[in-house]
Amino acid sequence: MNTNVEAAQTTAEKTPLSTIIKKNLREYGMLLSLVVIMIFFYYKTDGTLLEPLNLTNLVLQNSYIIIMALGMLLVIVAGHIDLSVGSVAGFIGGLAAVLMVDMGWHYVPAAIVCLLAGAAIGALQGYFVAFHRIPSFIVTLGGMLVFRGLALALLAGQSIGPFPPQFQLLSSGFIPDPLASEGLRLTSVAIGCLVSGGLFYAAMRQRANKLQYGAETEPMAFFVVKNLLFAAAIIFFAYLLASYKGLPNVLVVMFGLMMLFDFITNRTTIGRRVYALGGNEKAARLSGIKTNWLSFYTFINMGVLAAIAGLIFAARLNTATPKAGVGFELDVIAACFIGGASATGGVGKVTGAVIGAFIMGVMNNGMSIVGIGIDWQQVIKGVVLVAAVFVDVYNKNK
Repeated sequence: MNTNVEAAQTTAEKTPLSTIIKKNLREYGMLLSLVVIMIFFYYKTDGTLLEPLNLTNLVLQNSYIIIMALGMLLVIVAGHIDLSVGSVAGFIGGLAAVLMVDMGWHYVPAAIVCLLAGAAIGALQGYFVAFHRIPSFIVTLGGMLVFRGLALALLAGQSIGPFPPQFQLLSSGFIPDPLASEGLRLTSVAIGCLVSGGLFYAAMRQRANKLQYGAETEPMAFFVVKNLLFAAAIIFFAYLLASYKGLPNVLVVMFGLMMLFDFITNRTTIGRRVYALGGNEKAARLSGIKTNWLSFYTFINMGVLAAIAGLIFAARLNTATPKAGVGFELDVIAACFIGGASATGGVGKVTGAVIGAFIMGVMNNGMSIVGIGIDWQQVIKGVVLVAAVFVDVYNKNK
């Protein structure tokens, strides 16, 4: 028995690097694209892109897109689409304003009601998609119009604010710094080091498990170099943020959700079933998976994350406006497709969606600093989205 295990481990360790890279080409390619785009705009903006203040703004501007991209990824992997997320986020922001500002509710029960409302909206749309087999494109297109109209009616066409100061901290606050020092938030640096170390340890354990069962894995040298570079990037990012005001509260929320959904998609039965549903619904149903309930759950999850994003966006603006959330769905869907999700379902990773969201965010931020007009920004983002889907379809056909 031990001889067989050792033989499997030897075979796994001897897997050629070219084979590993080819199997993960899309993931590595997107990460490399993000690095190239950041370097390009770093030079084009004379270093402004990586200034601590701009990096903080970059996180705040894209946090709600990344959070919604996590939910959209599961919807797309399951073989569906949700066009209503921007309208739902705007509606939830309006609901929060009415509860907290007009009715004087405490921000905690108001936020809970908003999250429950998001879940109910997701359940309503998921019900028609999952149990009545109405195409998700049609259901959520209708939802986009309905909740945009309800947001206008709820706010009576006017902006409502400001929010309570404690609620504003959700998006504008920073983690406390017990290790306060002049010019550098040491607590944020320490957290960056702990996170990078934890991720490196988790990667080592995952590699060891793969070797134990004879699965293909990267050569040790490549694995160490890749993860050390990733850890160094996290520490450097934390250092830059620490030289301004430290880690934003919303970054902690976003990172926690990223870890949660990475665990769900890679380590849980329901995560594997979502991929099976998107890969071949008929086969998944015949294997005993309740595909209709699974689709239903993905839409509930999307509704909750859209509600979280709506609360964060409202807290950042410190007001709820009827125009809030307009166009969010485009950036969220683009982030998933650019990050490697397949338009036909069954394929996609949490890390890919996050990288795709950062690519969109860096492009938006960099083009704005350089002075490219909003008209050409839309053109460039549209070309990037079509190119990403083209690469996916081309690779499948090949």
